Amino acid sequence: MYRLRRCLLHPAETDVNIYVGNLALDVTEEELLREFMAFGAVTSVVLMNDRYIGSGQTRGYGFVVMASKSEGDIAITRLQGKRLKSRAIAIVEALPLSDKRGIVSFSGRVNKQPNRKVRQRRY
Repeated sequence: MYRLRRCLLHPAETDVNIYVGNLALDVTEEELLREFMAFGAVTSVVLMNDRYIGSGQTRGYGFVVMASKSEGDIAITRLQGKRLKSRAIAIVEALPLSDKRGIVSFSGRVNKQPNRKVRQRRY
């Protein structure tokens, strides 16, 4: 599990992280692996699930890490919109995680409570 998580969070420079969405809830990691292996070497496949609330049911999306950018681009173009278990899957290259630590609000404040105005009751 550590290897899978490490690949998703910190893929190598040559790896490409691919977001796969609109998956049927009964799709397995092995099925997704077979779809992508036709286009090149797959480093990891992870389906996101609700293990934190106890059900363990998949959320309908996951990530595939491929060994090279060219293979990943070919897989993205060829598999985009393909039907997998009666659902057309959506595939895009995943954005890298941000290095920013704080959450910046629209007002420019970092890690602070939002500016909430308290209504005063008028009598």
